[in-house]
Amino acid sequence: MASQPASIEALLGVNAGRQSSRLALSNSIESGLPVAALDRLADTVAPDDARFKFRLVPKATLERRRKTSAQRLTSEEGDRLARLAKVFSFALEIYQAPEKAREFLRRPHAMLDDKPPLDVALATSPGADLVINLLGRAAYGGGA
Repeated sequence: MASQPASIEALLGVNAGRQSSRLALSNSIESGLPVAALDRLADTVAPDDARFKFRLVPKATLERRRKTSAQRLTSEEGDRLARLAKVFSFALEIYQAPEKAREFLRRPHAMLDDKPPLDVALATSPGADLVINLLGRAAYGGGA
């Protein structure tokens, strides 16, 4: 069954309606995404892995964030989430089903030195760009 590709904002639970500024996501990250954005994204990207969120924010740090009254992530943590949401959103656009997108992201890939695309995307922004490029090749005939 095909799935409608999700926007980065939708994956993070950030309200970015039509009237929003083009900088709405950036502003949300700067002011601190809610911890719930991490939970939402982790449940979408890795629903069967309860520990996945600790790949994005260390467990002790996340527990501290949950105990604060604001329950907000730092801009660096939010940026990491947005990076992953961007990759997953594009994978959904290409594969049209969350299960297929997850499978692509988990499977080691020869063009990434046999590393899973998810690991490469989580490591650095340039790594995420490589994964998006690889997805683009899959979509537009360059092979992936």
